[in-house]
Amino acid sequence: MNAIVKARGLSKQYGNFRALDNVSLNVGQGRIVGLIGPNGAGKTTALRCLLGLSTYDGELSVLGKNPKLERMHLLRDVAYIADTAVLPSWIKVEQLLEYMAGTHPKFDRSKAQQFLDQTEIMMNSRVSQLSKGMVTQLHLALAISIDAKFLVLDEPTLGLDILYRKRFYEQLSNDYFDEGRTILITTHQVEEVEQLLTDLIFIKQGRIVMDMPMEEVAESFIEMEVQEEQLEAARALKPISERSSLGGKVLLFENARASDLREFGRVRSPSIADLFMAKMT
Repeated sequence: MNAIVKARGLSKQYGNFRALDNVSLNVGQGRIVGLIGPNGAGKTTALRCLLGLSTYDGELSVLGKNPKLERMHLLRDVAYIADTAVLPSWIKVEQLLEYMAGTHPKFDRSKAQQFLDQTEIMMNSRVSQLSKGMVTQLHLALAISIDAKFLVLDEPTLGLDILYRKRFYEQLSNDYFDEGRTILITTHQVEEVEQLLTDLIFIKQGRIVMDMPMEEVAESFIEMEVQEEQLEAARALKPISERSSLGGKVLLFENARASDLREFGRVRSPSIADLFMAKMT
């Protein structure tokens, strides 16, 4: 696997708070990776380290470059969208495209124009006149029009309504992603990216608690809905979590065989959201 990101012993300390604690991971080329964790888990800190925006301890390579020492070269091949990203409110859309074309050597203005032609964004509109959803679309237009090998998205659709969120991820997969590009996404709306992801990483209190391809997730975890009369027998099989459901319990198992579980209840694959809750608690 051609690794886009290689991290070994990646750590970050803020005073007495350890935001990243000995993190090791590989992100391969042509993958869509979800970095999922609760608030304060270290997601944004990890992204800042990858982008050369924060110092860190340990070893880190992004596209074969050291983010601390080669940030300017690195950013030629990396695009970044964050919920906190701000565009100048006074600038017009057409002026923004002109600025990008004049400052970024890999920006394709015609591609950005084609993307924006599919939206309701007018070229003579100022950023201050656009809705939050339109500003996110504008960010996406700029990002995917850079011939970048690595796209980093930090809560890109936070605060958007469901129509804009769905459109964002459809445009991302249709207009940007291919086997030569890699996407790393952090989001709280895990249900909306579940079908998009090729790899899943859970982070908790600065530590990686799960890192595997989605096909292995489906093979490794089984959920079983159990009625009360079968509950104690099912618990003896050592589930990793348990939650209430209508008329019974739902037990989650790791590395269990479905054939061993079916006599106790109905088995199915867990959602990312349910798996996340189990791993976090």
